[in-house]
Amino acid sequence: MSDIIQLLPDHVANQIAAGEVVQRPASVVKELIENSIDAGATSITLLLKDAGKTLIQVIDDGKGMSATDARLSFERHATSKIKDAQDLFNLNTKGFRGEALASIAAIAHVELKTKQEDDELGTQIKIEGSEITSQEVVSTAKGTSIAVKNLFFNIPARRNFLKSDTVETRHIVDEFQRVALAHPTISFLLHHNNNEVYHLKKSNLRKRIVAIFGTKMNEKLVPINEQTDIITVNGFVAKPEFAKKKRGEQFFFVNNRFIKSSYLNHAVVNAFEGLLESGSHPSYFLYLEVPPNTIDINIHPTKTEIKFDNEKALYAILRATVKHSLGQYNVAPVLDFDRDATLDTPYDYSKKSNSSVPPITVDPTFNPFKTETNYKEPSNTNSSPKSSTTHSYQSNFKKDTGSWEALYTNTETIEPIQQEQLFESEQETETGKTFQIQKKYLLSSIKSGVVLIHQSLAHQRVLYEEFLENITVKEASSQQLLFPVNISFSSSDIEMIYSIKSDLESAGFMFDEFTKESVVIAGIPTSISESQITLILEQLLDDIKLEVPDTSFSHFDVMAKSFAKSLAIKTGASLNPKEQENLVNNLFSCKEPNISPFGKPTFKTLALNEIDAIFNK
Repeated sequence: MSDIIQLLPDHVANQIAAGEVVQRPASVVKELIENSIDAGATSITLLLKDAGKTLIQVIDDGKGMSATDARLSFERHATSKIKDAQDLFNLNTKGFRGEALASIAAIAHVELKTKQEDDELGTQIKIEGSEITSQEVVSTAKGTSIAVKNLFFNIPARRNFLKSDTVETRHIVDEFQRVALAHPTISFLLHHNNNEVYHLKKSNLRKRIVAIFGTKMNEKLVPINEQTDIITVNGFVAKPEFAKKKRGEQFFFVNNRFIKSSYLNHAVVNAFEGLLESGSHPSYFLYLEVPPNTIDINIHPTKTEIKFDNEKALYAILRATVKHSLGQYNVAPVLDFDRDATLDTPYDYSKKSNSSVPPITVDPTFNPFKTETNYKEPSNTNSSPKSSTTHSYQSNFKKDTGSWEALYTNTETIEPIQQEQLFESEQETETGKTFQIQKKYLLSSIKSGVVLIHQSLAHQRVLYEEFLENITVKEASSQQLLFPVNISFSSSDIEMIYSIKSDLESAGFMFDEFTKESVVIAGIPTSISESQITLILEQLLDDIKLEVPDTSFSHFDVMAKSFAKSLAIKTGASLNPKEQENLVNNLFSCKEPNISPFGKPTFKTLALNEIDAIFNK
């Protein structure tokens, strides 16, 4: 029997390795920028075309490579970062495996130009699918320029699995932001289809965060700073009132490398205990410095997961550090044992003097069982009896205590809380054949039994079909805003909104102006209100970032889903009889009433025999 095991050709092995290293254009961006940082670059430029599918070019002013190194850099496991296995446990660089360039060159057209500072001329190498087509001497600037063109040109199946340009651009921007946040002392420039998205100058950490996420971020940040024997923690967390419903601006960096850690995230969230609304997530930018030999970063191809030697200690330190900073900057409530008691004095009384305490007197002759209405008022002087004892006593009290009562003038009057305000009625709402249960479900009677409807999911289905029809079939109607609305977003979000501008206009939005950090909206669809604009656009951006399927109707489907989710009746909303009836009727008028736009069931039918079976067991 002949041998069946054989060595794979290098180009096949490289394509297989590329499956781990290069999952999408963003993977290429990450590897190339990290190489530039390892080369000591102080300025890095990223140029993109068609979300990186046509071109990804990274230009840096690093130390460059010699002709020999330039050629060797495209060989598998060729690296300048490590020399033996022990070096894997003392890494201070980004890349170290030596697979990135070989993997990229196996699935794209690559052109490399590089020159060292002391050399007069540099080197240019062109590669197509692992095959070096040319190598020559060229005149070029100090540093390295590498252009990756036609990604996955020889693997069409992989190229077909790429998402829309908007989604792929989002992934690239995510990688770009992570690297830029980790290295504020390096200037970065990002151009997409000849449009400048980011121009980040060399700065400190706070300025870098603000430059990426917009000027409004500055007021949200609370500094974090702690140094111990095993870890140094620096960075910022956002104030609790700026927490978001989606996990967005959450960044951990360990030794200037972006990582993902649900364990450390739990520590931060725990520090916000009691400060966040249910379902909200804090934003943070936290930088951890630990000895390189206490972590293992070689456990995942993307190097975003790290194993720590002393996770429990790091958890405790991180939680305590964040909690301390929230209290230190008066974000969290604290017990103040050094409180100035004079602060208890009302403001209007603070400048008054000679306040006297009213005298307390007792009438020894007073008898509550007497029927007489008059009695002698107690006094240190011989005063005559008053015709009205009650009136006399009150008059005397007011006379002596005017300054005392002045303490509480101009203070807020607290109305007593009615008992019915404390307890919410738990009765069901009844309307003919429909009941609302726990402000979440509608129970409706039908001929064969009953149907239980999830009010929020049902309304999502109704709104989704209405929006989709208005966008794709009918001509969407707009309402002009009396005063245009200016909404702030990050530069990347503005770029994303601009990329779907025509689709949003088809839905009824009207735009006046786009800047790097804001968009001016002059008109909106008639089906939404002005107060819902920000909510809808933020939800739409989140859905695009999370790759809500967008194959059927381009962005129209995503927009219809986002609008429906943003505007649908929420759990906890009380519906009157007419609203219940309308929702039930509208749901069963839909083309697909049984599922929400996101595939969840909207109702459940219980036939009469199923109900009988419950009680006849």
